[in-house]
Amino acid sequence: MPKITVIGAGNVGAECAKKLAEKNLGEIVLLDIVEGLPQGKALDMQQSGPVCGFDSSIRGTNDYKDTAGSDLVVITSGLARKPGMSRDDLLQKNADIIRSVVSQAATQSPNAVLLMVANPLDAMTYLAWKVSTFPARRVLGMAPLLDAARMATFIAMELKVSRKAVNAMVLGTHGDLMVPIPRLSTVNSKPLTQLLSKEKIDAIINRTANGGAEIVNFLKTGSAYYAPGDCAAYMAEAIIKDKKETILTCAYVDGKYELKDIYIGVPAVLGKGGVEEVVELELTAEEKARLKKSAESIRENIGKLGY
Repeated sequence: MPKITVIGAGNVGAECAKKLAEKNLGEIVLLDIVEGLPQGKALDMQQSGPVCGFDSSIRGTNDYKDTAGSDLVVITSGLARKPGMSRDDLLQKNADIIRSVVSQAATQSPNAVLLMVANPLDAMTYLAWKVSTFPARRVLGMAPLLDAARMATFIAMELKVSRKAVNAMVLGTHGDLMVPIPRLSTVNSKPLTQLLSKEKIDAIINRTANGGAEIVNFLKTGSAYYAPGDCAAYMAEAIIKDKKETILTCAYVDGKYELKDIYIGVPAVLGKGGVEEVVELELTAEEKARLKKSAESIRENIGKLGY
């Protein structure tokens, strides 16, 4: 039976763990440094099993030894953004947390795939790769799928169609310099550029880039967690079930897209080995330039971490 550890029992981690349990993907371990928090949430989740129709084992713990032998480790640990705080503001604070978490998780589960959720996502994923010393394909990040889900939601709201009919394409960093590709985004297989004016598309792109901040401003004391947690669980399912599904992922790129030695949002084939292939799309010169600019912002953060 597969074993999945979720580190961080806050809102994102708890939502992810609950969704993993509902998918009956295997044994779920929820870890947090706060005594009683993961144990209480895990017990609460298990008690929802009879009405939600799942039999997954969910265990809460404060001890990394209980995570030993995990096939997949989802890392949601870190500080959440507050109003007025950018993802970059979190860089140094969350870097210290991630170094500790990844080191302990990798020691207990040396053959695991690491799925990063902590912000700033691209830099934290690169840091996790360096700290774990895992092959790059076994370290990946969640954010591009979330960005695409947000963009798809706003498109569906504008066109008044089912969200299932929308396929949004978003590359690059998780932040203001993300790279939405409207011409490769579709609604019922029709290009978005044929359905909406440039002005409306630009408005959707702007709202997508600020999607997280919009929620933070509403919540005041927290940040988004339903969509991030569910996106992480979706990717986890593709990995655990070896689906070979192409999913927008923060993946290691070393040559494709004219980029070297960087973690950035791209389409990638996910399976039991983690990232099994980075899919290279044919981009226009303008799109390549935007992706390069996005990569430069990631490199700046990586440089601040000493790499």
